[in-house]
Amino acid sequence: MQNLILVGPMGAGKSTIGRLLAKELRIPFRDSDKEIEVRTGADIPWIFDVEGEQGFRDREQAVIADLSQDEGVVLATGGGAVMRPENRAALRAGGRVVYLHASIEQQIGRTAKDRNRPLLRGPDPRKVLTDLMAIRDPLYREIADLVIETDERPPRIVVHEIMERLDSLPPR
Repeated sequence: MQNLILVGPMGAGKSTIGRLLAKELRIPFRDSDKEIEVRTGADIPWIFDVEGEQGFRDREQAVIADLSQDEGVVLATGGGAVMRPENRAALRAGGRVVYLHASIEQQIGRTAKDRNRPLLRGPDPRKVLTDLMAIRDPLYREIADLVIETDERPPRIVVHEIMERLDSLPPR
């Protein structure tokens, strides 16, 4: 079975939907951010503090290169994984890519209390999310086989739509 790779902004539901999708498909679930934490023995905010965003992105690239070569997994990626061309190429080659699209309002609602989001520590998370979305949305769309709206939709409904729409995709 081909991998299913979930991309999208913070708060789009990649981890939650990924776990449900993996369960439905009876295949393993992987989360690139969790894998980085396991491999380093440190959480992402600590990596950002010590190594900066560049250091984190280097680790992320290595993990994505590894995980995208797995077979028959659902892979949830970090929101910024699409920033590097090498990651986009690895994800695209690694399986079917599903872009979970979420509005800025949804992203704010889902990330407001999460202290594990180093990019949102500043005084204006809305501006950060808006700026990130302006840069990243075209990159998510560039590699996506499917774009799925997640706003105000229960995760199980989103999973059902992904399953339904995947069946109708032509082979690539």
